[in-house]
Amino acid sequence: MPLKVGTRLRSAVCTTEVIIVRAPSDDVALACGGTTMLQQGEDAPAGATLDAGLSGGSPLGKRFASDDLGIEVLVTKAGDGTLTVNGEPLPLKEAKALPTSD
Repeated sequence: MPLKVGTRLRSAVCTTEVIIVRAPSDDVALACGGTTMLQQGEDAPAGATLDAGLSGGSPLGKRFASDDLGIEVLVTKAGDGTLTVNGEPLPLKEAKALPTSD
């Protein structure tokens, strides 16, 4: 699916919702809980269930990113599913360490 900055997506199998912060130049398969994410307003496919192996959760307010693929998403609503891109878990973006002040 072609992704654009600002696109809001939701999971088909849990309550996770995200917004695209940085869009990849190539098409990627963004999924949550083992099922492709949906545009707002789209109906979930019948029989879609959360994959037990991809139920690590997506916490509210956290960013997930892959520098290799050029994608970054912000979780706007927490859920039980794990975010994946092209079948691989999307890593949590670590906070940058601030310089110490003396």
